[in-house]
Amino acid sequence: MERIITSIRQGQVISEQVQIELIRKSLHLLISLVPLLAAMDKELTMLLLAAGTLFYAFAEQLRLTGSPVFIISSLTVSASRYRDRAHFVLGPVTLGIGAMLALLLYPAAAAAIAIYALAFGDSVASLMGKLIGGLRIPFTSGKTAAGSLSCFLAVLWVTFRVTGSAEISLIIAITATLLEALPSGDLDNLFLPVGTGMVATYLLIIN
Repeated sequence: MERIITSIRQGQVISEQVQIELIRKSLHLLISLVPLLAAMDKELTMLLLAAGTLFYAFAEQLRLTGSPVFIISSLTVSASRYRDRAHFVLGPVTLGIGAMLALLLYPAAAAAIAIYALAFGDSVASLMGKLIGGLRIPFTSGKTAAGSLSCFLAVLWVTFRVTGSAEISLIIAITATLLEALPSGDLDNLFLPVGTGMVATYLLIIN
């Protein structure tokens, strides 16, 4: 009986973690709109990203001082892990900066690949890691093989949609998967687009 109760409680905890991750990554996926917006007006897109990042940082600071901002603060709490709620939730800041760096540093196609890797690769890895679990990869702070494989497949698909090249897509997908697996916390929102964009730029130039 005790084992059954323990199993039920563990199942409830996992279910709550998955729900939180679904909210987090649903918001995370919105960054995939950036390449489309940048194609229409890159400067305006950069301005919107910068303004949004600064506004979020201001709202998060207010939340921590006991003055939550309507909608923004409640979304932050709903989408953040329990251990992070008493602290400044850095993820949205690094997400915005990561997208801006991709737009600033790389040509349009490479920047799009970098941002799609951030939006889809990271999101799918996190969700599948929570849903499937299983084998954990050593020295990655708990990243799972299921999550990394999901990241690889997602980036492979989106890169092929952009480039039409299986070879380029394979190399970029491997790069993104390795970067996503690094135990870097919220900083993966920086490492993933910058590293993936760098490799994508090089491959697109030589091909």
